Amino acid sequence: MKLMVIILNKLDALEYLLEGLSAAGIGGATIIESSGMAMTLSKLDSSFVSASIRAMFSSSGNEDNRTIISVIRNDQLEVARKVIYSTVGDLSMPNTGVLFTLPIDFAEGIRKNRGSIMNQEQSNEAKEQG
Repeated sequence: MKLMVIILNKLDALEYLLEGLSAAGIGGATIIESSGMAMTLSKLDSSFVSASIRAMFSSSGNEDNRTIISVIRNDQLEVARKVIYSTVGDLSMPNTGVLFTLPIDFAEGIRKNRGSIMNQEQSNEAKEQG
């Protein structure tokens, strides 16, 4: 299992991204309103941030983003990446987003209809060991 984290800057793609992930079998996610450090610093009255940097961020209109977290099976990563690239675009481009995963050693409290994530992962691990 993996914890997939998407930091989405391109908010107009959010609905299509969630629909695409759901259609691809990734049925559960938590969406958190978030803001980057540079954007937050630009809003503060801080001597660490110059007026030019503050002006650059305040004129962009892109004041927030969404952080989407989801527990996925290892074999779901490639399909998730395809959905993300088709709805958000190339993540190497500015103002699109960031994607990364973290390994999960333990999970509890996953809804019963998502329990197949854990069962399939355990089955795959048993096959690899046997």
